[in-house]
Amino acid sequence: MDIARTPSNPDGNPEMADAAVDPKNPPEIRREDYRPFPWIVSETRLDFELGIDCTRVRSTLTISRNAKADRSATIRLNGDGIEATSVTVDGEPTQSWVMDGDDLVLTLPGDAHEIRIETEIDPSANSQLMGLYASNGMLCTQCEAEGFRRITFFPDRPDVLSTYSVRMSGSKDRFPVLLCNGNRVATGEEGDTHWAEWHDPWPKPSYLFALVAGDLVARSDSFTTMGGREVELNVWVREGDLDRTEHAMESLKRSMKWDEEVFGREYDLDLFNIVAVSDFNMGAMENKGLNIFNTKYVLADPETATDGDYDGVEGVIGHEYFHNWSGNRITCRDWFQLSLKEGFTVLRDQLFSADMGSEPVKRIEDVRILRGVQFPEDSGPLAHPIRPDSYREISNFYTATVYNKGAEVIRMMRTMAGEERFRKGTDLYFDRHDGAAATCEDFVSSIEDGAALDLTRFRRWYSQAGTPRVGVTLEHDGETARLTLTQTVPATPGQSEKQPMPIPLKLALFDRASGTHRGEELVILNEDRAEVTFDGFTEKPILSINRTFSAPVTIERDVSREELVFLAEKDDDPFARYEAMQELMTGHLVADVTDDVDDDEREAVCEDIARAMRSVLEDDQLDDLMRGELLMMPGATYVAEQMLVADPGRIHARRETLKTALGTRLAGSLQELYARTENMPFSLDAGAKGARKVKTLALAYIAASDPAKAVELAARQYDRADNMTDRQGALMVLAGLDSAERTGKLLDFYNRYQNNALVIDKWFAIQAGSLHPRAIEHVKALRDHPDFTLKNPNRVRSLYMAFAANPAAFHAEDGEGYAMIADLILELDPINAQTAARFVPPLGRWRRIEEKRAKLMREALERIAAAPKLSRDTFEQVARSLGRG
Repeated sequence: MDIARTPSNPDGNPEMADAAVDPKNPPEIRREDYRPFPWIVSETRLDFELGIDCTRVRSTLTISRNAKADRSATIRLNGDGIEATSVTVDGEPTQSWVMDGDDLVLTLPGDAHEIRIETEIDPSANSQLMGLYASNGMLCTQCEAEGFRRITFFPDRPDVLSTYSVRMSGSKDRFPVLLCNGNRVATGEEGDTHWAEWHDPWPKPSYLFALVAGDLVARSDSFTTMGGREVELNVWVREGDLDRTEHAMESLKRSMKWDEEVFGREYDLDLFNIVAVSDFNMGAMENKGLNIFNTKYVLADPETATDGDYDGVEGVIGHEYFHNWSGNRITCRDWFQLSLKEGFTVLRDQLFSADMGSEPVKRIEDVRILRGVQFPEDSGPLAHPIRPDSYREISNFYTATVYNKGAEVIRMMRTMAGEERFRKGTDLYFDRHDGAAATCEDFVSSIEDGAALDLTRFRRWYSQAGTPRVGVTLEHDGETARLTLTQTVPATPGQSEKQPMPIPLKLALFDRASGTHRGEELVILNEDRAEVTFDGFTEKPILSINRTFSAPVTIERDVSREELVFLAEKDDDPFARYEAMQELMTGHLVADVTDDVDDDEREAVCEDIARAMRSVLEDDQLDDLMRGELLMMPGATYVAEQMLVADPGRIHARRETLKTALGTRLAGSLQELYARTENMPFSLDAGAKGARKVKTLALAYIAASDPAKAVELAARQYDRADNMTDRQGALMVLAGLDSAERTGKLLDFYNRYQNNALVIDKWFAIQAGSLHPRAIEHVKALRDHPDFTLKNPNRVRSLYMAFAANPAAFHAEDGEGYAMIADLILELDPINAQTAARFVPPLGRWRRIEEKRAKLMREALERIAAAPKLSRDTFEQVARSLGRG
């Protein structure tokens, strides 16, 4: 989740200092250097006197020597920009301490001590949003990965687990609600102030500490666990937001029930609190018993939230709740093991969302994210294994590789084991490591033992970066079909040689005449090359492979357009059908961009794609949610990933040409689809959500082929909309077209929602991501809008991340888009380094871009790298993107 600065050496020698660290040459932290911390912190007591401008913190640590670690005469307590006003040991003031860089180092002769330290901090000045900071008059914390050291001096590393007792006091008027981890044990008042005491009985690392104080109201409910214990539930928000929390509460209760039923995990405290915060670097944080959320993932009602927002709220609430066991009860030994908790928990939230909605649609959505974000990461300068061997700034490893690829790796184990045996493996993992700081190896060993699998070679997925490429050839002779599979793992930075990894591939062989198959099989490719034979085929079958996306690989095969159309029309695996449609369109776009197709061939391919789409439009066995996925075109980024060197301008232009051709060929069917779904009454059931999905998708195709008609339909849809999904969908189409309706509806949208920050974020993003030819000019104007601020990460992302994902505007031929992102990074870095660093990767893909644009992207990176005062977060990303990391 959220992170701040690289530690002195949290996972290596605890005596190593960082007193004179050069931000442009930070020390390399290596996994192989891990050593246990020499002291155990059995109990941590914290006393907060809360204030927006000044908060006093008294921490009392009960410590003893760790018999499993090397003996040390000192204890290093990490700090970051804080000073100690008082230090005592065993109740007596002491001078036996020094500051070593930001860290406080104490000399301790005995084996057990009580250390007390007082500090003062200014939450209002904390623009990095790490540690204790102020957000619209409220105080809240974010401590993962290294924010706790901005609050008080502490061994701020994940393998130091302690029980926490906390006392908070502050103004009754300013902070009427006082929340912390665990269970509330006492409250009281003292004149104009009041106080609350909290105790968390479960040992936890400092990154899971949380505190919130402010003027909040709660939606309250309860949940009875499978053990019969009643748990109090609260979703805390600002008063005006209370009526938008029902979906969040219901999502929480569904998450608790699902985790009991599917993984056997019961909640372990008397209280579970969620707090929504408007200033937050990430989506949410799983602090034990007190989850802190970005408001984006709590607040939802039909007028202000899209169907995607509703799904996002449910998925993120599930994710953070599931961390209670896969992250909190069992935490990480060191930050190299980040995927231990994040990869496993992402898989758990994916399975939960699939059970709550459409399993095939959820699978396609997950794969789209993987291919759109993680595959480019895996093929670029920032590639790294899901368990890195080293890092310089841990915040830069909260990546799609650790999260999304990490989930896919664990999903492969589940596929090979089967659901029942995988559950035995996870039960064993929870039993073995409950209350401990564990490693990825501990998890793999538990699955290996519990599921009776040999995962010796499979462990290579944890240590090798890069997306494997699987070559597929199917030959037919007599009545035998022979399948030849090969695998290669491309070289990545620091890893030129790779070993073969087990790749589970679900497949089926279709009979051409009947359109059916004999059943799905699982083939595991363990070597560089393997052959599998199938008997009883009088003619060559059609291969459906990597069904359900059983492995996170790229399939390379010479498959005919006829066979792809067959699979797009008839494959009974929803993902494989989607994949065939994507492959059909992607293959055409790559050939068209590289001029490897003549006019006659282009027409023939467009007709075949239209034919496959027409079958989707006319298939009455499909629900509209799945229909929408099958009709969706591959994104420009994914198309670029299929090419050694990509021209973003040509890809965008040819993609729009294909969209126009399909919109023209399917005009009648698309307008029929639109008419069928236009007046569907609002509800959150699958049928209504699917109708809204295909309605706006049809509108986008109509806009490409008949802009005037699209303006008419979109304006009407906007005016009649009784929900945000329809209104936003209409506005997105209008935003890309030149018309009076575009200007009028954008103004109406702003006036209608100007007091709702989350919806105004949408307004910024719609314009920054639009296909309008003057999108760059619009972004410049929005940068100067009174509602834009660099201090709120949501607002920054809504404008600039949407722009960086806009293939036409960001990749403007003159490099203006690259310059804008470089300017943003330089301006944002001193304010919020973590957010600034996340804008570097779009520029870092320059090696895969045509020469002229690549030069401009590299120049933008060089300009950033030359800045005299650059954060370690941003500098590492830039250096690695330039090949210097």
